[in-house]
Amino acid sequence: MKQKTHRLGELCRMVKGASPTLKTPPGEHPLVVTAEFRRTSDTWQLEGPAVCVPLISSTGHGDAALHRVHYQEGKFALANLLVALLPNDPTICDAKYLYHLLMTRKDELLVPLMQGTANVSLKQQDIAGVEIPLPPLAEQQRIVARIEELASNIQEIRCHRNDEKNEIHQLLSSAFWMIAKNAPRASMRTVAPLVRRPVEVSISDDYPELGIRSFGNGTFHKPSISGFELGTKRIFRIEGGDLLFSNVFAWEGAIAVAKADDHGRFGSHRFMSCVPMPDIATSSFLCFYFLTNEGIELIRAASPGGAGRNRTLGIEALSNIKVPVPPIERQHWFDALLVEVESLKRLHAETAAELNALLPSILDRAFSGEL
Repeated sequence: MKQKTHRLGELCRMVKGASPTLKTPPGEHPLVVTAEFRRTSDTWQLEGPAVCVPLISSTGHGDAALHRVHYQEGKFALANLLVALLPNDPTICDAKYLYHLLMTRKDELLVPLMQGTANVSLKQQDIAGVEIPLPPLAEQQRIVARIEELASNIQEIRCHRNDEKNEIHQLLSSAFWMIAKNAPRASMRTVAPLVRRPVEVSISDDYPELGIRSFGNGTFHKPSISGFELGTKRIFRIEGGDLLFSNVFAWEGAIAVAKADDHGRFGSHRFMSCVPMPDIATSSFLCFYFLTNEGIELIRAASPGGAGRNRTLGIEALSNIKVPVPPIERQHWFDALLVEVESLKRLHAETAAELNALLPSILDRAFSGEL
């Protein structure tokens, strides 16, 4: 049986937000803004339950996009870039049901209504004209209860995975310091000296670049850059197993080991490649050390200046840092642990991707009559 449709403007009272996002004095009431998090306000404008819809594109740049709508209960303030939908009759329309429906179908119901070139936006009257199917209240509440039950289960799994991740890191740290704490120390210039492999750039060739993520999150592949685009800029070849530092962001953990599939890529003069002496140290062991609290503080001390690109890791300063050097056999043992942990991390990443896809799938089934 086909469900009766209702216009949002008939189902809900619609109120545009009145609070400037950045200039509202903070206070005890939540301030709903376009971002996922809430700010605060010293006054309140509305009392929920309400569904809050952003009136501007989430991405800007001439693109029509809506990352989220919001659900809010109690007394709250609303930023002036959103409109609140407050159901007129809670016995006809459940606000949570409306929220889940609009969140699930926003790309179908709301995004096509966005207009503009540079500033893509929604008009309140267009939202009012949107028609939605509405089952009986009991069915709405059943669907909401089922969605929230499944969402709670997903969040519980996420928390469990996060706890496992923290435990694994603690075990790794314990294993590391067990062999590093009382180990002799030597300077980086003798343990893993800087190695430069300059490239003679040809304007007819392309050079695939490599990037280093901050906070110890490894390397990533950048698009190739042509020799013509490089011009007179210097680049250096990277080999698998290099211990890499971004000299402008090493202070925030842009330190990594080049993987096998990074071999043969290129980095600018801002990349520092260190190659450990094979009978003294391993790249993975040294990288782990530099990402510990002790190690990163040594990197920061060797990176004078302010924040960002004004805080540069010095070549000489890096060479003078003394690192723990336990017997190479013990470092190999630790490296084997790292390999096992990386396998677990990949499994967790796959699980996380599946969990991220699960809730949208549940919501889609819910509003297709399959839940």
